[in-house]
Parts: sequence; C-alpha cells; structure tokens
Amino acid sequence: SEQIESMEPVRDRVIRVTFNADVHSSIQWNFAPQQKEIYVVPGETALAFYKAKNPTDKPVIGISTYNVIPFEAGQYFNKIQCFCFEEQRLNPQEEVDMPVFFYIDPEFVEDPKMAKVDLITLSYTFFEAKEGQKLPLPGYQ
Repeated sequence: SEQIESMEPVRDRVIRVTFNADVHSSIQWNFAPQQKEIYVVPGETALAFYKAKNPTDKPVIGISTYNVIPFEAGQYFNKIQCFCFEEQRLNPQEEVDMPVFFYIDPEFVEDPKMAKVDLITLSYTFFEAKEGQKLPLPGYQ
C-alpha cells in the first residue's frame, strides 16, 4: 500500500484496458465483464467488475485464471484485489459482481518495449473447481 500511495501518475500516457471473459466447457456459468474497456494512466489505480451467474439448479464452485495481452505488459499490470485463483461458490441461480482493483506500474513508460503499447487486454477464464486441483500461475514475476 505504501508503494501505491507514493506512485506518481503518468498523465501524458493513456492506456486503453479492455476486458475479456471466457468459461471452460467444464462449467455452465454465465460470465462477462461489466465494462468493455476503461482508460487508465500508469501509476493510477482503477476498478473494474465482472459478473458471474450460476444458471443451474445445483451449487457450483469455480476458479479462474487470467492472462494479460500483450504478454510483455503483464509484468506492469498489478492487481491489488482480484477473484482469480480463489474458489468462488455460486448457489443455484446466484449472481455475483466480482471486482478487479488494479494499476499499471509507472515504470511501464520507461520500458522501450512498451513504447507503442496503448492497449492492454485483461482476460479471465473460469473452470469448475475439482477437489485438489491446482491451477498454474502466470509465467511472469
């Protein structure tokens, strides 16, 4: 939180962040972003929402993975709060809003590889959680 409080937004670099949602064939949920896109500047926090609904007549536990495109931008995309990699239980017909609180690290603007990047896509895929299942973490640190 100290790092977030001391960040200086880079106002002259606006990035469009788009949102994608998929479900694996193992789960029958309805899952979608509540906004198609938002505009952010590096060093400024942003909040987006996804909506999930279990349209079945039985409780279902889901778990999501995510990726950031372009892949090289992933190291600068920092989620403060996210529903990924945590089991989400939805009862029959239950619908929930799931927030994603994030920021793009201001160091993004210093990276020559990011010079022409003005669009980042955050994509989630939900799977039905199985007992003892472990999902892989993204490859970047």
